[in-house]
Amino acid sequence: MARSVKLLLTENVDNLGIVGDVVNVRLGFARNYLLPFNYATTPSDELIAALAEKRAVAEKDVAARRSQREDMIGKLNGQQLTLIRACNDQGQLYGSVTQQDIANALKEVGFVVSPREVRLPTTIKRIDAFDIHIKVDSDLEADIKLWVVADRELDLDESDEMEFDNEGELIVKDKKAPAPAAEPEAEAAAAE
Repeated sequence: MARSVKLLLTENVDNLGIVGDVVNVRLGFARNYLLPFNYATTPSDELIAALAEKRAVAEKDVAARRSQREDMIGKLNGQQLTLIRACNDQGQLYGSVTQQDIANALKEVGFVVSPREVRLPTTIKRIDAFDIHIKVDSDLEADIKLWVVADRELDLDESDEMEFDNEGELIVKDKKAPAPAAEPEAEAAAAE
């Protein structure tokens, strides 16, 4: 049984081809995606000739989009972006910064980037600076600097070490000096 099949694309399909391309795809991809959504059909000379005009329009669109992306990547490379997030006192975020968050922030400053084009090196869960890679095409890439900052002033330097007594119990230190205890006789006199 054949594992792949040749099909004629009737619509543009990302990462596969444009209208009028004859492509060799896996049988499951053809049966479950391309054929049910009418993105492809069996190739014939009549259909290829009929799609010639639609293919010319698609080639112009692809060339225009490519030039737009080249311009955007030229401007995007080296940009700095700041996101303000809620965190605990140690700088750990309550959530994480996602590809969607970065794509939305880039859209706000005028760069149209889809979330799947944002390549995160690691999960961003701390207040820090990160280098983010943007890849819009196989040969169009840019690097930006992302600053994740706290939504409030953090007091990271004054963290004391924990101390334990001989039984392993935590010794709680008050930052304020304890108030002197009142004399029991003075408390009794005040109660009368």
